[in-house]
Amino acid sequence: MVIFLSKLKIFRMEEQVFDPKLADTNQSDIVCKNCAAKLVFEPGTTSLACPYCGTVNEIEIREESIDELDFDQYLKDAEKGNDIQEVSTIACEACGAVTSLDPNVVSSECPFCGNKLIVKNESTSKLIKPKSLLPFKISSKEALESFKKWLKKLWFAPPGLKKYASQAEKVAGMYLPYWTYDSDTFTNYRGQRGDDYTTTESYTDGSGKSQTRTVTKTRWTNVSGSVRLFFDDVLVIASKSLPQKKTDKLEPWDLENLVPFDEKFLSGFRSESYGLGLKEGFDVAKLKMDPKIRQAINRQIGGDHQRITWMQTTFSNITFKHVLLPIWISAYRFKNKVYRFIVNGRTGKVQGERPWCWWKIALLVLVIAGAIAALVYFGGE
Repeated sequence: MVIFLSKLKIFRMEEQVFDPKLADTNQSDIVCKNCAAKLVFEPGTTSLACPYCGTVNEIEIREESIDELDFDQYLKDAEKGNDIQEVSTIACEACGAVTSLDPNVVSSECPFCGNKLIVKNESTSKLIKPKSLLPFKISSKEALESFKKWLKKLWFAPPGLKKYASQAEKVAGMYLPYWTYDSDTFTNYRGQRGDDYTTTESYTDGSGKSQTRTVTKTRWTNVSGSVRLFFDDVLVIASKSLPQKKTDKLEPWDLENLVPFDEKFLSGFRSESYGLGLKEGFDVAKLKMDPKIRQAINRQIGGDHQRITWMQTTFSNITFKHVLLPIWISAYRFKNKVYRFIVNGRTGKVQGERPWCWWKIALLVLVIAGAIAALVYFGGE
């Protein structure tokens, strides 16, 4: 039996009873220009629709460039300057996710694991302000449709999974923190170049006769050199709440459509504070750059084969951006185990956890083994 966490209100947004005529609006709330009700951003638009009077409140996107910020300068001036803000956050005791909590809300649920969040665990952190974001483009309904299509493509799913899991009704909208890094790199290396050549050699066959054959061998030559590469917008997720393998597969993101940060885009959604700091994030970015640096070295070495025995990379002119990217997240329970899924809030691309039907896999293995045995048997006749 599948029980959906959304139905149990484990993965729901805060549902507050609101009377626009009686409620005191918090100073940080985004309110309707007509009736002063609290507004919620509508994905795929540049407006906030009032759920009470229907007024459409346009978001005026500022005409300003989204600048890269100096990495070394920020590390030097950590927790200083106008780009640092104090943020009220709440940490989940179960999974460690650190998220924001709407004003005047005394309790909520963790959007990552469903654990109850209590305000007594709230704290204030000094964090680098996000300067840009990608607003939600697809709605929760469209995200669920993408999830259902993803389910239909699953191989070796347990019987009944697709039928029940497709009944999910609610997803939570989250803005995840990311770093992007630009950097010049200069890499010195040493290695070997392998050039293939053919030669003829003699051998004795099974009957004792002398035969000749052509063989391919490799001639290795020591090489050294250096390569320069520039990396633009190396993307690193700064959240520790979701598996990086899953979030990486939500890429690509249309970073060319980033807009200047505006709290209005966050209205009605939750945002997670970064758990991976600026410096630690660049360490992850280096790991992402490494394969491309190695590819460049191998191209420069040339030949038929390449070996890199030593390399040393210097990073310079490092800049960064702190951005927020949108996802929809939910989960379902199947046979007493929780499986999460996430949806790219721009493209609808889905990644998720899923159960496997092992007897279906075992049956396929037996069928393949039988087919191979048949080919061997009949091929030998």
